[in-house]
Amino acid sequence: MKYLFGLVLLLLLAAGGVMTSVLVLRWTNNMTATAKIVPGERVFVMPAGTLPRTGGELTPPREARDTAAKRANPVKGTPESIAKGKALFTIYCTACHGQGGKGDGLVSPKFIPPPDITHPSIQKARTDGYLQHVIGTGGAVMPAYGEALSPEERWDLVNYLRSIAQK
Repeated sequence: MKYLFGLVLLLLLAAGGVMTSVLVLRWTNNMTATAKIVPGERVFVMPAGTLPRTGGELTPPREARDTAAKRANPVKGTPESIAKGKALFTIYCTACHGQGGKGDGLVSPKFIPPPDITHPSIQKARTDGYLQHVIGTGGAVMPAYGEALSPEERWDLVNYLRSIAQK
């Protein structure tokens, strides 16, 4: 009888252990084990030649500055384009870069001063594609204006920046 009681108790404990594991598995939340988007992470790279649904040009991600730097400026540096670029520069850029683009804007003493974008060394080192890309995706301290400015407006800004270069 003593052995029978021990055997029944052992069977009940084993059955309880199995049932507990079944219940635990059934009610376990596996959300933490699923694939998810991590804040700040790029979900995927767009295939080559992909365009946004509304048309226009695809802005390469911030990490693709070398690729973006090779793009040519499709907007001619006409007086109209330069005038549009000047108006946009006044709205978006003068707070940091100053009226003349020398990096002497009102807020520049509070942050890391922006470069003098009229200086010949900056103008020579930065291609049109690079400048357009930085305007759209931002820089180390510079905010991104890709949501505020269309690609054509960014090219107009580049044309204006080229027009104010020191001779």
